[in-house]
Amino acid sequence: MSPKGRDILKSMVGSVEPARPEAQSAPPPHRPSGAVKAMNLSLGRLGEEAAAAKALRESLASGDRVLEIDPGAVEMSFIRDRIPVDRDPEFERLKQSMQESGQQVPILVRPDPVKPGHYEAAYGHRRLRAAAEIGIPIKAVVRKLTDEELILAQGQENGPRVDLSFIERALFARRMDEHGFNRDMIAQALATDKPETSRLLQVAQTIDPEIILAIGPAPKVGRPRWLAFAEKFRETGGQKKAQAAIRAGGFQALETNGRFDAVWKTLEEEGAPQRAEQTLRTQEGKTLASVSRSGKTFRIAVKSAAFSEFLARRLVGLAAEFEEENEGK
Repeated sequence: MSPKGRDILKSMVGSVEPARPEAQSAPPPHRPSGAVKAMNLSLGRLGEEAAAAKALRESLASGDRVLEIDPGAVEMSFIRDRIPVDRDPEFERLKQSMQESGQQVPILVRPDPVKPGHYEAAYGHRRLRAAAEIGIPIKAVVRKLTDEELILAQGQENGPRVDLSFIERALFARRMDEHGFNRDMIAQALATDKPETSRLLQVAQTIDPEIILAIGPAPKVGRPRWLAFAEKFRETGGQKKAQAAIRAGGFQALETNGRFDAVWKTLEEEGAPQRAEQTLRTQEGKTLASVSRSGKTFRIAVKSAAFSEFLARRLVGLAAEFEEENEGK
C-alpha cells in the first residue's frame, strides 16, 4: 500500500464517531490510530490492503463517516458468503491484531430495514465477530443500501482478495439464486462471467448444502475436483455414500480439506457386485436368462442357446417398436 493510502487509512480510523441519533451529534472524539504494521498484520494480504484502501477512498469521496457501533446491534448479511469452520487460524490472527492494535479497517453496514437503531453488515463479518468476542465497539461506515447494492458490495469486497474458496463462491451463488437474484446480478456480485456462474451453480445445486457445510470451505480444493465431485455425487448412491462418510468416526476431527478427501474417497469406492434382480424361466422352470440393473445399465445374461437365437432375431424389431413408441418425445 502506498504512503498516501496509509495516510488515508489513518485519517479514517483515527477519528470515529459513536453511533447516535442525528439530533444529538457532537464533534467526534479523537482516537489515535494503531501502527501501520499492525494494520498490515490484521489485513494479511497485499490484495486485501489495496481493496481496503480503495474502499476508504471511495467512502471519503462520498462523504461517509465512520461510526462506533455496538456489535450486538449489527446483524449478519441476509445472505451468508462464508462457510463457518471449527478452527480458523486467520480469524484468530485477526482477533489478536484487533486486541493489540484496534480495528484498522471499518466494515460496511446499512440501517436495518425493520429494526430501528440496528444495522445489517454488507461486509466485514469476521471483524464484526472479532469485535463482539473482544467486547469492543465495531467501526463501521453506515450507508443506505438496497438488497442489490448490499450483495454487490459483499461480493466485490471478497472478489479482489480471492478470499472465498470455490465451494464458498458456489454456495453464495446458490443462496443468491434462491433469493431471486438473476444470473447477471450473481455474476456481477462474484466478479465472474456467465459460464463460470453456471459452473458454480451446477456444483452447489447438485450437492446437498448439508454435505457442503459438513465438509467446509476446503480452500485447497478447486473447481475441477468439485465438478468431478458433483458428477460422483449425482451417480446412484452418491448421496448415501457422502452422508455415510460424514457420519463416520473421526470425520469431525479432520480439517476441511481432509474432510473433502474422505468423502471423495467414499464416493470413488465401488459398491458390492450387483446381484441378478430377476431370473427368466420357462413354465417348466428351465432358466433362460438373468436380468440385472445398475443405474442406467441393463444386463441380460442368457443361459439358453435357443433363447439367445430368439433374441437375436427379435432385436431389430424391438428397436423399431421402441423408436415408434418414443417418436416425438
